[in-house]
Amino acid sequence: MTALLASGRDADVYALDERRVLRRYRLGGDVTAEAAVMRYVADHGYPVPRVYEATGADLILERLEGPTMLQALADGSLDLRDGGTVLADLLERLHKVRVRAAKDPGTRILHLDLHPENVVMTEGGPVVIDWRNSTEGPPELDVAMSALIVAQVAIEPGHAFAERAEVFLDVLLSCTRDNPLSQLEAAVRRRAADPALTAAEQAHLHEAALLVTTISRAHH
Repeated sequence: MTALLASGRDADVYALDERRVLRRYRLGGDVTAEAAVMRYVADHGYPVPRVYEATGADLILERLEGPTMLQALADGSLDLRDGGTVLADLLERLHKVRVRAAKDPGTRILHLDLHPENVVMTEGGPVVIDWRNSTEGPPELDVAMSALIVAQVAIEPGHAFAERAEVFLDVLLSCTRDNPLSQLEAAVRRRAADPALTAAEQAHLHEAALLVTTISRAHH
């Protein structure tokens, strides 16, 4: 019998054996596109878990050993500045991967959910997980989405990571070459359309966007 390793907002992860996990979306769906993106960026040297199988709502993936970036930041094993720099580098590396056939040469593959909970700090380096939201578009949208997600934590009342999240956001935006402000409104619309957001998270989206704007203007 498989053991539950993690439970997210829309998916559960089970251990199959020492080298593989099953990621299963609770509400069903088709993981074909997600698996295809992961395989494509992996072929271009980007750090993602190996995809073994993709059927229906199930992905069988390489089992990663190590804490998430958020866990490493929380326990102090990863410095805030180092973490922000790593996330900025992961965004930049992803945006160097060219799309197979794009009319606009500026179009890139976007993760659209790249934040500290979706990075696993393995011995071999950081690995990016959870590619369900991935699409193609301008890199600034990806940066804006990552910044907005971190900013939501920074403004959440009583959140244990709130104060450190603002410092992390400042480092992230100081390290990104792509200015997120041109795509921030689009990121807010996408985030607002996410059914997994709580009512409180929805209510504070524009406050989070204001924080991103303030910090970004200081660096770009």
